[in-house]
Amino acid sequence: MPTVGEVGCTAVLFDFGGTLDADGVPWRERFRRLFRQEGVDIAPEAFDRAFYAADDALLGAIPGSLPLGETLVRLAGGVAEGLGLPNAAVHTIIAARFLEAARAHLSGSAALLRLLASRYRLGIVSNFYGNLAAVCQEAGLSPLLSAVVDSTQAGCSKPDPRIFRAALTALQVEPGQAVFVGDSLPRDMAGARAIGMPHIWLRGEGAEGEGPCCPGDRVIQRLDALKDLLL
Repeated sequence: MPTVGEVGCTAVLFDFGGTLDADGVPWRERFRRLFRQEGVDIAPEAFDRAFYAADDALLGAIPGSLPLGETLVRLAGGVAEGLGLPNAAVHTIIAARFLEAARAHLSGSAALLRLLASRYRLGIVSNFYGNLAAVCQEAGLSPLLSAVVDSTQAGCSKPDPRIFRAALTALQVEPGQAVFVGDSLPRDMAGARAIGMPHIWLRGEGAEGEGPCCPGDRVIQRLDALKDLLL
């Protein structure tokens, strides 16, 4: 498979959660930390069950226009309910803190995408709830994007090759002409690899002992490191 720099790259595709709204830390882990800060220290297995159940419950069950903040309130509320928390208000505090951090990262990502848009066509491919387009509009990303593919809207999710192909079709490029940037090895990197798309792994702080999925893959610790790789 060609690596970044070995092909004429004309497009860049991004994951959303954990990539554009954080430097390689997935939503599950960020929620776990916030619940812990509020004194909710649950065994990882129990927390994961509650998170994934709440996450699944939102898929296709929310309005396409729902903003990020309300999405987070509903997700945090579902997690709290799954954990059997007696204090129903804790989820609103957690959602607000999550939103504040996410907005700060998204602001930086928007600045980066503005730079990249001068050279590349840009898109997002995300396992999301059906309201990704509205979230991107809210974050000021939409004018910079030529493709926004939401798994709920697409009817398939990463690492299914079909969701990546949908974005490539919208961008009118072949897999070898694009590069995918994401934080998940099994979803982002494996999915891009399966269709022959070069990929850059945003390796978060919890993945220091793991290596890239392919020899020669580029690995970054912060999203803004893309400026050195792609500009």
